[in-house]
Amino acid sequence: MLKYFATFEVFFEENLSKLFLHFKSYSLTPDIYLIDWIFTLYSKSLPLDLACRVWDVFCRDGEEFLFRTGLGILRLYEDILLQMDFIHIAQFLTKLPDDITAEKLFTCIAAIQMQNSTKKWTQRWHSN
Repeated sequence: MLKYFATFEVFFEENLSKLFLHFKSYSLTPDIYLIDWIFTLYSKSLPLDLACRVWDVFCRDGEEFLFRTGLGILRLYEDILLQMDFIHIAQFLTKLPDDITAEKLFTCIAAIQMQNSTKKWTQRWHSN
């Protein structure tokens, strides 16, 4: 799982630097929320119909989509998360709002770039 966390953090910082720094200021690391998201393929944190759509794309596109989904969730709720402290962020990310829409989430996922300044996701993943 350390490989997942390290790779996720690279793209988290690249895509959402302000939120990344906010999480860092509270020492909030990806293991607090990402392990649950990845192990359950988002079925615990997202409404079931939306989790099923994530599964469909994951089956088609592979592991990279799990990362993009996580970053898409963070992008979608960035403004709210920036106003929260450690406890509230951890609680929020454990069970996301039920009113999350597929259109909003998938728009945020599509905006995520899985290439940092030197490496694409696959290169970064295999180098960790």
